[in-house]
Amino acid sequence: MQNSTNCQMEGSSESKLQLLRSRIHAVPDFPKRGILFRDICPILKDPTALTAVIDLFEEHVKINRWEADLIVGLDARGFLFGPLLAQRLGIGFVMIRKKGKLPGTTVSVAYDLEYGKAEAEIQEDAVSPGQKILILDDLLATGGTLFAACELMKKRRAEVQGCLVVIELTELKGIDRLKPHRVVSLVQY
Repeated sequence: MQNSTNCQMEGSSESKLQLLRSRIHAVPDFPKRGILFRDICPILKDPTALTAVIDLFEEHVKINRWEADLIVGLDARGFLFGPLLAQRLGIGFVMIRKKGKLPGTTVSVAYDLEYGKAEAEIQEDAVSPGQKILILDDLLATGGTLFAACELMKKRRAEVQGCLVVIELTELKGIDRLKPHRVVSLVQY
């Protein structure tokens, strides 16, 4: 079984992918010189493109036969797509936030970023042991944030079915950090 599933489907799926590619803008030298930022804001502005993202994610859930109980979205762009997919699948949505942003008792994990360290947390009662989870974010770069999310699910004794991202920056090899979890990326650069 491959670790990564690229979105290479026939017919209307390909036209949806072309639409997404046309809406993702490349912004040079942001947030700092030498970085080519991939901006998803135009997808959010276009209802047809936003629907295409959710359609494609839903197709991958079906293709992989994932039967999730919850979508877990990462702070903050996973919050944009995650609730829409959860609603489409008829399941709940849970947030993983940066440390100190959630009320009540939380479970946290520290992780490394390309530019420092961070902590992610989830409310203690948000995910129950044994629940089947899909983790969703907008971008896979070095894999630090998604890895932290998988570690949080492990702490909660939940089963990660897979990870879904809109964009994967393949040269950064973040997918390697997420093995053995299955990762689906819609668009790769």
